[in-house]
Amino acid sequence: MQDPRQEINARASMDLEQRRTWYSPVADVYYNARASYPKELIDRAVALAQLDSDASILEVGCGPGNATVAFAQFGFSMTCIEPNQDFYHLAQHNCDRYPKVTICNTSFEEWKLEAKQFNAVLSANAFHWIPPEIRYTKAAAAMCDNGFLILLWNLTPEPKYEVYQAIEEVYQAYAPSFARYEGAEVQAEILRGFGQEVLDSGCFKELVVEQTACEVTYSIDNYLKLLSTFRRLEPQTKELLFAGLREKLEKIGDSVQLEFLSAVHVARKDS
Repeated sequence: MQDPRQEINARASMDLEQRRTWYSPVADVYYNARASYPKELIDRAVALAQLDSDASILEVGCGPGNATVAFAQFGFSMTCIEPNQDFYHLAQHNCDRYPKVTICNTSFEEWKLEAKQFNAVLSANAFHWIPPEIRYTKAAAAMCDNGFLILLWNLTPEPKYEVYQAIEEVYQAYAPSFARYEGAEVQAEILRGFGQEVLDSGCFKELVVEQTACEVTYSIDNYLKLLSTFRRLEPQTKELLFAGLREKLEKIGDSVQLEFLSAVHVARKDS
């Protein structure tokens, strides 16, 4: 089985067009199904990055605006980069009440660098989509001196282990490469690795990591929708897998309780 962090980072090696359109089939589902970022972590990020109401933020990969709105509510001026056209339109709609938020339909790689213009660079579950030789250096170049990098993470929501054991045979039958359970210890190790990457880049220092264990409850329908945003499957395989999962889960109950780690990494630009 591939190391989870390697699998996550492998997305940056896709060609740009593939990354640009990856979420198009599930853009609306993504916005409605993905768990929100805990307010306490967002508040801590704002405090750790020393952001006042006049601060300017560059957001890399804003998606449909899942984290954007939470930061826009502070009154920050935000320039948000999103290469996926479906996400771009959703983000525009979701942020239309925030006049200081601008959504740009381009990739971070293609975005024309505005050097030393931003107090912080923010990325929520998106930084790993940027090639590593670009993500840290370009983010640092966009920041003012003593600017901050803010990385928000929601790791994969998983059912309790005993529930996973009950559905694992369905994965083995239809999508064996998806049969994986991380649990809190593995997710904590993934987060430690991401934090080490920030320091190893040589662009940032004084890393602060805060994380919290989260629980969310989904209906079976919404849980299957959530799964569709994590992996791509051939339509027939997806139909068989989801039918099998539904059958198993309905024998357990009418909802699924999920657990995951949520975290924020905040680091100061190393001038």
